[in-house]
Amino acid sequence: MIVGISGSATPQSSTDILIKEILSGAAGDKKQSRFYRLNEMRILPCQACGKSPEPDLCFFHDDAHKLLDDMARAQIIVFGSPVYFDSVSAQAKLFIDRSNCIRPANFANPQVQSFREPLFKGKTGGLILVAGDYGRFDSALRTMRAFFLWAGIDIKFELTFKTKSFDSGEAGRDTDILEKAFQIGKSLRL
Repeated sequence: MIVGISGSATPQSSTDILIKEILSGAAGDKKQSRFYRLNEMRILPCQACGKSPEPDLCFFHDDAHKLLDDMARAQIIVFGSPVYFDSVSAQAKLFIDRSNCIRPANFANPQVQSFREPLFKGKTGGLILVAGDYGRFDSALRTMRAFFLWAGIDIKFELTFKTKSFDSGEAGRDTDILEKAFQIGKSLRL
């Protein structure tokens, strides 16, 4: 299974379109993909519980729990966000912070701060960032890469797209970026 996660506030945004194009290329005819729009989900911010939720993924069973559960079953994870103020969207950052529990602290020796193996170790995926032509990707890339590292997901691709207008969904009219996204998906094919 392949999971696509969009941090865009706008339905049918360039972020959504590019994620779906990669999912289409990766899943082929198998239809083994799930697409999540974080803006439409009820997600509680991380509560810094300070203890492991094991054997569960998290103590809280809101909409993030279903997504984390699907991510645990997936082989490929694609995460996209628009770039706001040189970073990921609030929706993407909320989910990233909430995902703290996917690498639980090791409480066997409270005197030594250490963490267990990432729960998603061995999975592959990549990230998509969309910004206006004035935008910069550096800070957002740093945040997304840190999430993938924390989660244990091997980054196979990074796709960035600079829009030229304020039109939502501009990537859907750019045949070059659509083809690039589809080919990335094909290279990940299940």
